[in-house]
Amino acid sequence: MPRQELSGTTALVTGASRGFGRGIAAALSGAGAKVVGVARDRARMDELAVQLGSTFTPVVADAADPVIAGQLIDRFRPRTLVLNAGAGPLTRPLHQHTWETFSRNWDVDVRQAFHWAREALLRPLDPGSVVIAMSSGAAVKGSPLSGGYAGAKATVRFIAAYAASESERAGLGIRFVSVLPQLTPATDIGAAGVAAYAARQGMEVAAYVESIGPVLTPEQVGQAVLDLAGDSGHGKGAYLLTAAGLTPVS
Repeated sequence: MPRQELSGTTALVTGASRGFGRGIAAALSGAGAKVVGVARDRARMDELAVQLGSTFTPVVADAADPVIAGQLIDRFRPRTLVLNAGAGPLTRPLHQHTWETFSRNWDVDVRQAFHWAREALLRPLDPGSVVIAMSSGAAVKGSPLSGGYAGAKATVRFIAAYAASESERAGLGIRFVSVLPQLTPATDIGAAGVAAYAARQGMEVAAYVESIGPVLTPEQVGQAVLDLAGDSGHGKGAYLLTAAGLTPVS
């Protein structure tokens, strides 16, 4: 759908209270969408509601809860659904993890992507809707200090691809896209990762950040989501996201 058609439509963003989710919610609101944000942090959600005003509806809830996914899909029927919720991994090498810490991102990131993608297909969302699943560049490059994080994010990408196939098979007209952002110190999770990898390599954080290239910001992520949501030319698939923009991943 053309960019201008985002105005007046409903967008729903999980993990909207901070980092990429906050940038995405602000971008969609700025494009004229009515934004529903889902996150557990009431204080941050209240701050975002003040920032975005009447265009934003905060929902304080666990995005990985399947009941919440079903209820909110039924209630709001979003034209744009952004699956951004995720847990911060424990930044330790493999042998210092327990299974519980290693699998944390499977229990949060993968679970929420599965539940919401499933509900989008079951409802189904209206033809022309788009579901954007936020994966990670770690899904391609790995992340040896983050336990099961890279594998979980790879599975988020797979879920989007599987859902796209089911939408096509059923003729639903729902687009499913995954986005793989590069590591960045501009979010809480990214900053913890950057600090851990800098220490592993015996580098100062500033030097490590310089070595990985221009910093990807939440505002740039928000703009990338607008590009994907507002341009049906980005039909399906996965996109690596850096400060330079979106690049298709084969």
